[in-house]
Amino acid sequence: MRRPIAVASRHSRRLLVSGVLLASQSLLPVLSAAPASGDGTGGAPVRGTAHMGMGVLAHEGVQGRPADTRTTQTEGVDVSSHQGNVAWPTLWSSGVKWAYVKATEGTSYRNPYHAQQYGGSYDVGMIRGAYHFAIPDGAGGAAQADYFVDHGGGWSKDGRTLPGVLDIEYNPYGDTCYGRTASQMVGWIRDFLDRYRERTGRHAVIYTSTNWWKQCTGDYSGFGAANPLWVARYASTVGPLPAGWDQHTMWQYTSSGPTVGDHNKFNGALDRVEELANG
Repeated sequence: MRRPIAVASRHSRRLLVSGVLLASQSLLPVLSAAPASGDGTGGAPVRGTAHMGMGVLAHEGVQGRPADTRTTQTEGVDVSSHQGNVAWPTLWSSGVKWAYVKATEGTSYRNPYHAQQYGGSYDVGMIRGAYHFAIPDGAGGAAQADYFVDHGGGWSKDGRTLPGVLDIEYNPYGDTCYGRTASQMVGWIRDFLDRYRERTGRHAVIYTSTNWWKQCTGDYSGFGAANPLWVARYASTVGPLPAGWDQHTMWQYTSSGPTVGDHNKFNGALDRVEELANG
C-alpha cells in the first residue's frame, strides 16, 4: 500500500511544480505590459507630459484668486494632452473666446490630441494658436522652433490664428534652469525667437513666470519690445512683470479652470485678441 502512495505523491509534486511554472509564465506578459510610472528615476514625469504652468504650480503654488477688475479682459484657455478630447462647445458657451493648444515639446514629442483641440476650438468660433514647451538642455533653440513650426506651430493670416508661444519655465524633469547660465538661456531663447520669426513672419509670444525669468535669465530685458508677454501667476493680481515689459498681453491666473484646462485673461477686449491674430 505504501508504494502506490509514494508514486502518487511524486506525481502530485510534478504536477504542482509544472502548475507553478505555467502560472509564472502566464504572468510574464501581464507584468511586462503594465504601464511604467515616471521615467524610472523615482517618479519623475515622463518626457512629453509637461504643460503650461506645471512648474509654476509646483514651485510657486496658488497665492489667491484673481480680484475683480473694471479692466476689460477676454477669457481664454490652454490645453495639452492632459485634457484629451475637449468639449469646445461647452467652453465657448461659458465665455471662453480664445485658446492655445500644446503642439510640441523638444524635438521628439507631438501632442496626440492636437488635431481635435486645435481644430475643435476653431470650429466653435474661437481664435486659437499653438504653443511649444521648451527643453533648453536638449536641441538648440532654432531646431526646436523648426520642429514646432513643422508640427502644428505655424501661423496664417486668417484672422483666427494667434502667433506661436514659447513656453519657457521651470524644468519638470530636472535642474530648474536646465543646467544653463543666464547668458546661455538668453541665447537659447533668442535663437528660438529668431528662427520662429524667420519661418512665420511673426514674433512669438513668451510664456513664463516672473520668478523663473529672474532666476534663469538674470531678468533679461531685451525681448519686451517685440515679443508679447504671457505671464503665469496664480494670485489675486498679475504682480511684478519680468524686465523689459511694462504690460502683459495674457495672464494665466489659474491651473484649475471651471471647465477644463488652465484659464487665462487676455489684457483687453475681443478686438484686441483679433488684432494679435492679424499681426
